[in-house]
Amino acid sequence: MRVFSAMLMPLVLTVSAAAQDVEVSDQAIAAMVQEAEIGSGVASYYGRELAGNRTANGERFDPDELTAAHRTLAFGSKVRVTNTATGDSVIVRINDRGPFHRGRVIDVSHAAAREIGMHRSGTARVKLALLNDD
Repeated sequence: MRVFSAMLMPLVLTVSAAAQDVEVSDQAIAAMVQEAEIGSGVASYYGRELAGNRTANGERFDPDELTAAHRTLAFGSKVRVTNTATGDSVIVRINDRGPFHRGRVIDVSHAAAREIGMHRSGTARVKLALLNDD
């Protein structure tokens, strides 16, 4: 066993040195983040006419930020919203309460709606996954 460890140690050191030189891409980081599916349903988005209004957590709504409203998730939670028709997804931060329209599960900002291709139709069927980046 001691001989095997002595042979393996230089290999481990080489791999660790090489790993330090590698840049971590956004996709690699996303793969490291754990996700838990929390449901699906219909999403809608906030119009630009609400820009500047206060959200439930007290900040001003900016339609160009990737934010969303959810009825129960904690403020600051990160959620991956995936358009089931296109497979496009976006990560949003919860900063408001809603939606209050029957049958909707999340309201996203205009920027998030553009990212997943629902800005023209106004609504889309989506899957939601809560991100846990601990």
